[in-house]
Amino acid sequence: MFDGIDDIDWRRLGHAYGSAGDVPGQLRALRSPDEEERQAAFGALYANIFHQGSRYEASAYAVPFLLELLADPATPDRELVLYLVTALAVGYDERWLPEGVPVAEFRRAAAGGRELLAAKPPPWHGDDETQKEYVEYAYVESLDEADQQRLWAYVELAVYDAVRAGVPLFRDLLTDDDPGLRAGAAYALAWFPEDAAGSLPAVVAAAEAAAQVDEDEAATALVAAGLLGAAPDAGLLTDPRPVIRWAAAVGRARVLGVDADQATVDELLAWTAAGPGDRPAADGAEVPFLDGDLHGYAGLSLRLLGPRHTDRAFDALLDRLPAVTGEQTLPVTAEALRLAFPDGRLARGVPCAALAPRQRRLVEVLARSPEVWLIGDSTFGNFSLLVGDYGLPRSREAMLAYLEGTPT
Repeated sequence: MFDGIDDIDWRRLGHAYGSAGDVPGQLRALRSPDEEERQAAFGALYANIFHQGSRYEASAYAVPFLLELLADPATPDRELVLYLVTALAVGYDERWLPEGVPVAEFRRAAAGGRELLAAKPPPWHGDDETQKEYVEYAYVESLDEADQQRLWAYVELAVYDAVRAGVPLFRDLLTDDDPGLRAGAAYALAWFPEDAAGSLPAVVAAAEAAAQVDEDEAATALVAAGLLGAAPDAGLLTDPRPVIRWAAAVGRARVLGVDADQATVDELLAWTAAGPGDRPAADGAEVPFLDGDLHGYAGLSLRLLGPRHTDRAFDALLDRLPAVTGEQTLPVTAEALRLAFPDGRLARGVPCAALAPRQRRLVEVLARSPEVWLIGDSTFGNFSLLVGDYGLPRSREAMLAYLEGTPT
């Protein structure tokens, strides 16, 4: 275990807080018999190499050792290790849904980034934090925007490819005794379309094996199969279990797109429009995609159906909006904004009375839905930024004033 870990000059590698000299100790601590030590190590490692979804130079170097931990049945908390490995590969999955990872585009964006990373100076390291110098950040800031994008794209791609080496392991985990590992493995495999030919038979078999045992696990595998290019059987759209119908519709929309059958379309629309207490419902369902937001994922999938269903899709999104709050507002609102403002940001100074009918309907719903502006009891900054990106007011009060034509 951990062969070669000390051959890496971790201090010359960077993570979120500077030198990665602390990473080997954190990796080793994931094997500790002491639960508190393991939890502390996992939290520190997560923050270092996956800080707020970002990946770093040290992240790719940590992945082979995480895969080694994952492969050993004696490793505690393997489900957490698998979660971290998958997160390192793709970041937050809403970035890629509903289409999946566009690997060819990913690789094109990283062209030239390897050389830029090689030219980066090593991070500062030392015991006296008052003397700390942010040499890495200074280097990145010295690059123009295009080179910065190439550099970070390459860093992300290097981590993605490091995790991709674990695809055979993920396939093996589909038959593990632990249902959490089985579902996590299906979720992980969904993001590696270059390996779909070898993964699909195993993922489809996993969905079939789980169908009568664990519906959440089966649903996860069905969605993974869809992201890898295999449409779930149409017969599953009449399954009595809501989460299975949802997964079948999402998977079929991903593969069939504009050619999706009416039953698939109707299932997605029903999930998108559903409010609290409405059917379909899958209370307690635990599916990892989009943090378990089944309704939001259905809403995202509507874009795959093409313009023929745009009006019904928009109606369903507006029906859903007043019923959501917090993180679940984002996918629904983003899709509604995309449909209402196909040309992007609204020109400055356009009054509400001059909006197109679909745009005005959306403004009315946003202005009259107080919960969408909140996360818990606080204003949801990410939501305000999202609507502001389209040139709309960034607070509910300002949105109401805009709707009523009142100067602010």
